[in-house]
Amino acid sequence: MSSSSSLLTILGLLLSTFPPLTNSDLPPLYPKAALPTESGYLPINTSSSAALFFAFYEAQKPLSPLASTPLLVWLQGGPGCSSMVGNLFELGPWLISDDLLLSPNPFSWNRRFALLFIDSPLGTGFSSASSPVSIPGEQPTVAAHLFSAIQSFLSSHPLSFRSRPLFLTGESYAGKYVPAAAYHILRQNPIFPPPLRINLAGVAIGNGLTHPTAQIGTHASAAYFAGLINDRQRAKLEDLQNDATALARAGKWLEAADARGLVLEWLQNATGLATLYDLTKKKPYATAKLTVFLNREEVKAALGAKKETTWVECSKAVSHVMKKDIMKSVKFMVEEVVKNSRVLLYQGIFDLRDGVASTEAWMKEMNWEGIGSFLDAERRVWRVEGEVAGYLQKWGNLTHVVVSGAGHLVPADQGRSTQAMIEGWVLKSGDFGEEEEEEKDFSLRRSE
Repeated sequence: MSSSSSLLTILGLLLSTFPPLTNSDLPPLYPKAALPTESGYLPINTSSSAALFFAFYEAQKPLSPLASTPLLVWLQGGPGCSSMVGNLFELGPWLISDDLLLSPNPFSWNRRFALLFIDSPLGTGFSSASSPVSIPGEQPTVAAHLFSAIQSFLSSHPLSFRSRPLFLTGESYAGKYVPAAAYHILRQNPIFPPPLRINLAGVAIGNGLTHPTAQIGTHASAAYFAGLINDRQRAKLEDLQNDATALARAGKWLEAADARGLVLEWLQNATGLATLYDLTKKKPYATAKLTVFLNREEVKAALGAKKETTWVECSKAVSHVMKKDIMKSVKFMVEEVVKNSRVLLYQGIFDLRDGVASTEAWMKEMNWEGIGSFLDAERRVWRVEGEVAGYLQKWGNLTHVVVSGAGHLVPADQGRSTQAMIEGWVLKSGDFGEEEEEEKDFSLRRSE
C-alpha cells in the first residue's frame, strides 16, 4: 500500500469516528439558560407602532417574595447607546467573552433584584425609529416615552407587580435620562389612580453627565493633578472649557456641544491616552464584539428583536438629533427627585470624562436643603470583603460612592464592588444602612 493511500485510509477512519460538526451540533449562540425571562418591545403610545426594546431578568436569589423584590431599570448613555452594553458587558446575568460565548456573571445586579434593560430613546439599539423625525431631541419627550414603556411593562403583569419598589439606574448620558424619567414619574403619579402609579423608590447614576456647565470645568484640573498635562496645557484647556460654558449660558446649544467636543478631543490628543473613559487602560473597552454577536439572526430571534433591525452600539442618528440637549442641565430635576426619593451617585476613580471631580462639582451647586449637611458628612473608606473598594459619603436621601480600580463602565471594571454597592444601597444594609443621628440632624435642620 502506498503512503498516500495509507494516509487516505487513516483520514477516512478519523472522519468516521469524528464526523464534522454541523450547525445543529454546535451550541446555540444564546443558551436557553441565558435567555431573558421576557424580552421584546414595549409600546410607548397608541397612535403609532413606536416601541422600545426591553430585556427583563427576574431576580435569581431574591431575599423577599417577588411582590416586594425591587425592580431595577437600567438605561445606557450616549446619547444613543444600547442598554445591551450594560446587559452583556457590565452587570447582566450573562456576559459575552472575546470568542462570542456567553458565560454566567457572578456579580450580576439581578442576584437579589429583577433587572429591566430598555433601549432608549427611539433609534437606540433594537428600538428602531421609523425615521429621524421620530427620534426625540429633548429630555421631557425621552422621559415620557420611558414612562409609557414602564407602564406597558407593569401592565403586562399581575397587579401585585406594581407594588415592587422600582429603581431607575444608568450611567454616562443616563445621568440625564434617569433624573428626567424620575422627575416625570413624580409629576405623573398624582394624575393616576393609586393602583396604576409607579412605585419609584430611588435612582442610581454612574459616571453621569447631569449638569454640564459645572462638569465641563473640571477636566483641566483632573488631568493636571493626575500628572497628564502641565501648567501651560492646563491654562489652554481651561480656556476651551470656558468657551463651552459661555456658549451654554448664552443658550447656543449646538455651538456649546461642539465646544465641549473640542475640549475632549484636545484632552485626548494632549494625553495620548487610549481612552478618556479610563486613564489606566492601554486599549478602549472591548465592546465592539457586541456588534457581531447581536446582529446574528439566531441572537435576534432568541431575544425577540426585529430581524430587519441592524444593532449598533451607539446610534449616530440619535446623537445627531440630541446634540442640542448635550450641554443642557437636568440638575433641577435631581433636586426635585432627592426631596422625594433616594439618590445614589457613583463614579469610577479613573474616569476623565464624567468622573469624581466632575460629579462633585455639580453636587456642590445643588439647590437642596440637605446639601450642606451632606457636604459636611464624613467621607469613609468603604471595604468589600476586607479590601478597600472605594469611598462612601452619605446624608439623608443622597449617597455618593467613589469606586476604586474602575473607569467609566464601573460594573465592567469592578463587578464585585458594584454588586456589593447596589445591593447595600437598595437594601439599606451594611455601610449603606441608615443612621439615627443622621436622620435626627435632618429633622432638627428642617425645623429651624
